[in-house]
Amino acid sequence: MAPYPVKYPAGELALGTGILGIGPMPGRAGGYEADLAALLRWPAELVLSMTGPDELEMAGAGGLGADLAAAGVSWCCLPIANFGAPGPEHAALWAEASAAAHAVLARGGKVFAHCWAGCGRSGMALMRLMCEAGEKPTAALLRLRAVRPCAVEMPAQRAWAAAGFVGVRT
Repeated sequence: MAPYPVKYPAGELALGTGILGIGPMPGRAGGYEADLAALLRWPAELVLSMTGPDELEMAGAGGLGADLAAAGVSWCCLPIANFGAPGPEHAALWAEASAAAHAVLARGGKVFAHCWAGCGRSGMALMRLMCEAGEKPTAALLRLRAVRPCAVEMPAQRAWAAAGFVGVRT
């Protein structure tokens, strides 16, 4: 497959003093090195991979975690099935990823989420972060879809993301 240019991030929006970015998996289009370089130029401080190792390998991104670490970028990998939502077995992984993301955002940093296409699972993760920060689920989804129309594809993804809404934090 010949590489084609992918913009990193494909969409971005503010959350508190930080920035959320969303897009497809680096390498998905066949140009892993160029995609990674573009992502690092953005620059992401934390990358949330909402895919399993099999998808990373399929895209030529099996070394993503190591490559990000070498560049000083934190990485959290949550292996969620395509079109799926996290189950109870993902609770501890999400708690760690969420805490890391909110810490980055609180200091004005950038968090990038990807899945295979940069739509469903990555949108779900960003919507959850938005809800955890006090944004109402419908408003969060609308704001997210304004920058990435394909974000949050499945009802189970929307339900999981909305479950993070805790009202306005003090």
